[in-house]
Amino acid sequence: MVNKEDVKAVLELIRPSLQADGGDVALVAVEEDGTVVVELQGACKGCPMSQMTLANGVERILKERVPGVLRVVPAV
Repeated sequence: MVNKEDVKAVLELIRPSLQADGGDVALVAVEEDGTVVVELQGACKGCPMSQMTLANGVERILKERVPGVLRVVPAV
């Protein structure tokens, strides 16, 4: 089971980088299967590079730092 507080703490570390580009990220859910659901906000929300930001940035860092995170998906 993924610790939601650990996910929140890591997102706080990532947040300044996103905010520097006019974006942000919000935690929506941490599911039992290791999926983390986030909402990209601000400039990130409609950015064509948002999938890359999600996969190569947010997901990579969460997987490295939080045991049990298997994937990160955008909120629908």
